[in-house]
Amino acid sequence: MKNASPARPVAALDAVALTRRLMDIDSTTYHEGAVGRELVEILDGRGFHVETMPVEQPEESKSGSERFNVYAGAAAGESPDVVFSTHMDTVPPFMASSEDEKFIYGRGACDAKGIIAAQIAAAERLRAEGVRVGLLFVVGEERDSAGAKVANRHPRGSRFLINGEPTDNRLAVASKGTLRVRLTSTGKLAHSAYPELGESAIHKLLEALGRVMALPLPVTEDVGPSTLNVGLIEGGRAPNVVADHAEAQLLIRLVGPAEKTRAAVLEAVGDLAEVDFTLEIPFQRLRAIEGLPTMVAAFTTDIPWLSMWGEPLLLGPGSIHVAHTREERLAKRELLEAIDLYVKVARGLISRE
Repeated sequence: MKNASPARPVAALDAVALTRRLMDIDSTTYHEGAVGRELVEILDGRGFHVETMPVEQPEESKSGSERFNVYAGAAAGESPDVVFSTHMDTVPPFMASSEDEKFIYGRGACDAKGIIAAQIAAAERLRAEGVRVGLLFVVGEERDSAGAKVANRHPRGSRFLINGEPTDNRLAVASKGTLRVRLTSTGKLAHSAYPELGESAIHKLLEALGRVMALPLPVTEDVGPSTLNVGLIEGGRAPNVVADHAEAQLLIRLVGPAEKTRAAVLEAVGDLAEVDFTLEIPFQRLRAIEGLPTMVAAFTTDIPWLSMWGEPLLLGPGSIHVAHTREERLAKRELLEAIDLYVKVARGLISRE
């Protein structure tokens, strides 16, 4: 925990420069410590009261580096009316930043280091107006929302949570959920010249995948369809060996409760493979605000794991279509517009209450 520095004048925040400063620190999931320390220094230097929340490294990370969430408010123990939140981690590979007249380029430009910069700038403006505002930056969103789950055990009494993800500066009225599925087939080794002496796990897995991909997935009229992606397939020993093991990992985007989809997958697969549901993030409906453009987020966020931080909204600059790609970028104009939009939304929420 760090105490707020004495009140002192600070220079106006340059959101573009701050975005690039954060982007040039590698913070791929499980390696967020360096950018967390940088944020603690930045926020402390700008007069916020800053606290950290340790987050354990999972065994699979194979990383011994520290991980922690960062929370910043006006004063120790103060309950904010509204909290801005997003994540510090990025997907690999790390790519340093660059810019031209119109855009910032590189990993984290829109997902979500530009959002961090916009939220800090908006919080400073609101704080100057006397609004009780907090900032919550978490780790692990790109993998399992580990940071959000830790943060939910340490709420600050806020009434509203404005979560930042790339929504093209439109309010999301819904966010699809996630159901991650692992299928594992087993078989019997044999020489491929005599397949009748073995049992191919790969053949069984392919049949199971075909059945699952043929399922009619749910559709919600004002949200759209559930979608399915087969993201990973592995198995076998060699081309001339009948495979004794094969595995696939699937991800289904949910547009409602998961129970019927789970049951349909189990029935379709039958005894062809073992089915493990390794992650579920529920579908979310979110608040709209009159006069602001809306969208449906086909992706998932930390919002389901931050229920103790107030009524959630989802809003941020940038396009999800370039996030996670080598073409990731954020328009400078959109970044600056996001600051004004965050301030406007926060003011409106507080005034309505």
